[in-house]
Formats: sequence, C-alpha cells, structure tokens
Amino acid sequence: MAAIVAGCAVMTASCDNKEKSVNVERKNVGAKEKSVKIAYVELDSLMAKYQYYLDCSELLEKKRNSISTTINNKALALQKAMADFQEKVQTGNITQEQATKTQADLVKKQNQLQSLQDNLADEFAKEQENYNKALHDSIDNFLASYNKTAGYTYILSRSNDNILLAAPACDITDEVINGLNKRYKGAEEKAKK
Repeated sequence: MAAIVAGCAVMTASCDNKEKSVNVERKNVGAKEKSVKIAYVELDSLMAKYQYYLDCSELLEKKRNSISTTINNKALALQKAMADFQEKVQTGNITQEQATKTQADLVKKQNQLQSLQDNLADEFAKEQENYNKALHDSIDNFLASYNKTAGYTYILSRSNDNILLAAPACDITDEVINGLNKRYKGAEEKAKK
C-alpha cells in the first residue's frame, strides 16, 4: 500500500501536461540514469466503453436470464405437482401405493431440479470465467502492442480503491479504449468473412 501511495505521489507530482506519462529520474549506484514513464487507465471507463466487454456482458446477462427462467419454470411445475399431490392425499383421492410412488417421483424430480440448477450454475461460472480470461488477454495483448511505441515503464489500472490520486495528463484511457475497440471491430469483420 505504501508503494502505491508513494507511486501516486510521484506520478502526480511529476506528470507533465504535454506528455501522458511521468518521467522520474532515478540514480542507481554505478548505473546510468533511468527514466520511468508511468500512465494509467480508468477501469470504470474502459468497462463502460469497450465494446467486447459490453457484448460479453450482454451475452452473459441473456444466459443468466435464460437459466433463471428455466429453473423458475421447472420449480413452479414441481411446486404445482406437490400441491396437487397434497390435495389428493388430503381428499383421499389416491391410494397408499399411488401416494408412495408419487412421493418418490416428486423427491426424484426435486433432486433433478437441484442437480440441474447446480450444473447450470457451474456452466455459467465457467463461461463467465472464460469471458473474463479472454477480456484480460485482450487488454494485456493490446497494451503490450501499444506499449511497443509508447514506451511506458508502468501502465497502471485506476479504480476507486487502488490509486488515490493521479494527474489527468497521465490518463491514457481514451487511447486504450479506442485502440481496443478498433482491434475488436477488425476481429469481428474478419470473423464475418
């Protein structure tokens, strides 16, 4: 935490409005002077404007809603079957043998519903994990390519809880968003061909 606060203080104090980086001179004993360039990306803005993230979020939300609808429909059908069974038992419109068989079937259906719910939740978690991994890979790959010409020593992520203060001139968020979206649109066009 102290390193982050110190880095923020250095970054804020040293950021030049003409460059989107921080140049800090550091002298090592027996070594040449080395310039450190620092920039940051606002994560909230990135997630709000990166089309790949928005598309994945929409797909995941549709999947979550589909799972929820499936589970709710099956749960309602099971609930109705249980209510019908209880009504038959209370009115005496079912034999002991039929009641035992129906009760076993309802328990089996309840277990199947729980199993389905667990399987769908696991499947959704894996899919979400895959999207998150792809998102991080996409951003990491873009930043590696972007930084070949930008030459930053550090590109930090800025969110409300990890950098307390940063100079606006060090913000490369818009450049990163534009580059990521351009790259994503290019990949989409290739996939369509």
